[in-house]
Amino acid sequence: MERNKLISLFVLLALLPSVSMADVEMADTLRSDGKIYVVVTVLCIVLAVILIYLFSIDRKVKRMEDRFKNK
Repeated sequence: MERNKLISLFVLLALLPSVSMADVEMADTLRSDGKIYVVVTVLCIVLAVILIYLFSIDRKVKRMEDRFKNK
């Protein structure tokens, strides 16, 4: 399980520079229209939902592993 977390972290860090090289002109337009905050808010909500879902699955898997170990 620890290996999967490390791989996920590595992929995230590898993709980070490409995200930061986004089109600056589009960001300026969104910022000037005041829509950048909507975009950032939606992205944060989506990320939070995905993380909550992943943590809930992780807890369920741990419970199932404990059940199988006890039997």
